Parts: sequence; structure tokens; C-alpha cells
Amino acid sequence: MLKNYFKIAIAVLRRRKFFTFISLFGISLTLTVLLVLTAFFDKMFSPGYPDFNRGRSLYISKVALLNTKEGWYNGNSASFQLLENYISKLKSAEKVSIYTFPNSTNAYVDNKKLSLEYKFTDAVFWEIASFQFLEGRAYAAADVGTAQKVAVITERTKQRYFDSEGPVAGKFIELDNVKYRVIGVVKTAPQPNRNFYSDVYLPYTVSKIDYRQTGKPGQLKISLTDRYMGGFGAALIARSTAEVPKMREELDQVLARIFKPEEGYDKLYVHADTAMEAFARNIFGGDESAGVGKMFGAGSVAIFLFLLLPAINLININITRIMERSSEIGVRKAFGASSRTLVYQFIVENVILTIIGGLIGTLLSLIVIYLYNQSDMQPGIDLALNYRVLGFGLLLCLLFGLLSGVYPAWRMSRLNVVHALKAQ
Repeated sequence: MLKNYFKIAIAVLRRRKFFTFISLFGISLTLTVLLVLTAFFDKMFSPGYPDFNRGRSLYISKVALLNTKEGWYNGNSASFQLLENYISKLKSAEKVSIYTFPNSTNAYVDNKKLSLEYKFTDAVFWEIASFQFLEGRAYAAADVGTAQKVAVITERTKQRYFDSEGPVAGKFIELDNVKYRVIGVVKTAPQPNRNFYSDVYLPYTVSKIDYRQTGKPGQLKISLTDRYMGGFGAALIARSTAEVPKMREELDQVLARIFKPEEGYDKLYVHADTAMEAFARNIFGGDESAGVGKMFGAGSVAIFLFLLLPAINLININITRIMERSSEIGVRKAFGASSRTLVYQFIVENVILTIIGGLIGTLLSLIVIYLYNQSDMQPGIDLALNYRVLGFGLLLCLLFGLLSGVYPAWRMSRLNVVHALKAQ
């Protein structure tokens, strides 16, 4: 029976080429957009290079001081003192790395200006992040402690700055009129991962800015903002995924112990988030909640609406196709075909149509992802359609086919035999 349905469906699709083209175009375009977006978000939130320990990691990127009575608010990244003196001492954390976020500078090579991003890190940074070294090594704790002017650069920076296929370890790169000796070259990290992405990595002790922030000259007491806020972030890795909640609990206990309301502020927030929570907090959340639930809710509504419009169009097209085939339906009913049989046939036809559209959409997605990866729009990001993304796409195809086929098939089954035969 299914074989006959399949043959009929292919014959109908070939006979009505315009309707088939419009339907396939809507299905494939919708699926292409959803698959590319899904691949992008999968890359952002799933463990991957160089952040393979993301499942047992928390990231601190923001500190906020709040006056709950009068509504004063002050937010910034964390200070080195807060991270070094308290956060790095958490017993539940296996390792804690302190670093800055990428800053831009201009470098000049053969009268050509290059925009490069650099960040300062400690030596633990290279233990938490699993960078692939193409040559050389990372700087060690001894290099950081003695403020050695050394640098680790990315493969992309090597190509742009040195324009060389050969080794560059031992050569010098100049940033802000300071020369740093390149001791290692790593595969470029994805640009959206601001915790680990940079063009150049430097020991934090070579920074021109006083990372210890002892306050302004002549200031007798360090202000609350200087004490807790600065230009640093941190990555905390637990011994296992199960111990991540323990890190949160211990962090809350430490903050409750060290923070004393003063200077009008009565609340301190230090956001230790997963990668997904950090993303959601910037858009949907606040200090009390990361807003992951809101993000998923908004995403579900957006996907539903995005699917609804082409589904409605496909329903209208299918109804038009069915009305054109009313004489065929009348003849089949006159020869004893049941409504259930006809409904099954039209649903199968629609599912076949959506599967073909899904295959085209998958092919288009692969092409779009390839072109995106080759464009270098976001360095280091290498999108791919993995099994999870492909499974999501196939599920969407099935849902799309059923959603847009059930109502037209029901309308078809309600056709009166006499009226259908008169349509001949």
C-alpha cells in the first residue's frame, strides 16, 4: 500500500510542477535557516575546542553592586583581588584561571595596519583550556611570576602578522610599542567564546595597567567598586559535573562572609554561570535569575511562529491541489475507497514532499555552513551538522509534513461524491 502511495505521490508532484516548486522552496528555506541556527547554537553551548570541560565549568564575567532601597546599580567585570584572594581559593574547584577579556589594538607590518585582539591570562589558563599547540609551548607560572614578555599567538595571527608557513616561535610581535617573543602558536579558538578567544595571549603580569588596583594615588581607603570590580574574568572547573552546584554554594558562602554593606550598596552579585546561563543572562535575565527558562520559552515561540507561516502557506497550497483533484477523489470514492484510505494517501504524499524538501534543505544547509566557515566572518568557529542537529532537522521535517497535511487531508475526505464527480 505504501509503495502505491509513494508512486501516486511522485506522479502528482511531477504533474503539478509549480505547486511542487513553491512547496519545496518554502520547506527547504525554512529548514535551512533552522538547521544553520541550530548548528550555531550547538557550537556555542556544547563542549568543544578549546573548552572541552564546559560541562563542569562556571565562568565569572560580571560583578554587580546594588542599592536595593534607592535602585543604585553598578556593574562591571571582576577585580583581580576578588578573584585571586577569594575565588581562586574555593576548595570545591579543581582549578581556577584568571584572565582579561579581549582588547583591541593595532599592529603595523610593512606599513599595513592589522587589528588584533589580545588578552592577559595566568598560567592555569592553559591547563583549563585544551588548546592545540601547532608549535612551541604555553607560558608557565615562572614566566608569569617574572613578568616575561612572551606571547602565544593563534594560527590566524601567524598568517596575518608574519605571513609565513614556517615556524615563528622565537620571533617577536609588537603590540602597543612593546615587543613580545612568540613562544607558541595555537589553533584559533571560536570568536564567540570570549572567555578563551583572542589573537594574542600574554601573561597578566606584563600588563601596563596595575592589575592589583590598590586605589587611586593619595586614596586612603580602596573604594567598594575598586575592591570588587576591574577588568578580569575567571573560569572555574569542578572535579566532576556533580560538584558544580557545590562550587556555587561555596561561592555564595564566601561572598556572604566578605561583603559588608557600605557606600550605599547593600547587595553584591558575582555571576558564576555556565556558558548557556551567561548567554541567557545578557538577553533575558538579570542579577537574580539567568533567564534560561525565558530564553527557551522565547526560542520555542519563535520556532513555532517561524514554522507556522510556511505551514499555513503549505496548507493553502495543499487545499488548492486537493480541490483540483476533486474529480479523482470522486471517482475513487465511487469505486469504494474509504475516507480513511484517502486521508492516509494525502498525508503520505505530504510527508514525502516534506522529506524531499528536508533533503534539499539539508544540502543547502551544508552549502551555507561551508561558505560561512570559509568566509572567516567569525574566526575559529567551525560550524557542522552533527547527528543531533540532523536529528532535529528530520524531526522538523516530520512535524512539518504532519502539521501541513492533516487538515487538507481531512477537508478532502469530507468531499461529497456527487459534487466531486460534477467537478469533472
